[in-house]
Amino acid sequence: MLRRILALLLLILLTPLLILVSVIIYWDDKSPILFKQERIGCNNSIFWIYKFRTMKNGIPDIPTHLVLSPNLSYTKSGPLLRRLSIDELPQLINIIFGEMVFIGPRPALHNQSDLIELRSNVGVHKLIPGVTGWAQINGRDKMSIVDKVKYDEYYLLNQSFYLDLKIMFMTVFKVFRMHGVSH
Repeated sequence: MLRRILALLLLILLTPLLILVSVIIYWDDKSPILFKQERIGCNNSIFWIYKFRTMKNGIPDIPTHLVLSPNLSYTKSGPLLRRLSIDELPQLINIIFGEMVFIGPRPALHNQSDLIELRSNVGVHKLIPGVTGWAQINGRDKMSIVDKVKYDEYYLLNQSFYLDLKIMFMTVFKVFRMHGVSH
């Protein structure tokens, strides 16, 4: 309940930034401003994740690194929004709905069957997905699925307030350094 209240407060406090980003996206590439995508949640349930749209309309629903020409697929503001992780801010809505938490394994795309299976094999699927997590601060988009699952499993086995705090601080540090994100 506390995380939902915190997410709501952050959403309210960030409203000016959210409006500014919405205007920039609309100015760049019209609507929609937000996009929703099926993701895998706790116990492999499916939910809709919300993000600011950084890719042009009509791009396939696959991981960005699998898009044939990702640099040609971004909106004008897309690369900057992704590097600063501003595109992730609408996930506060997912936290308010109880579908996500601040810290946990990133939710897999509905069509990433290899990642879903590996996570299920080690029990990671039992966790509520997070906006950021142990795998994100240890490589983000630049690691293999096997390595990502190893980091997710480490988080599962070592969850603690201290580890969550470390992940939160390291996330802020990595975002400001724009480290490990594909754009």
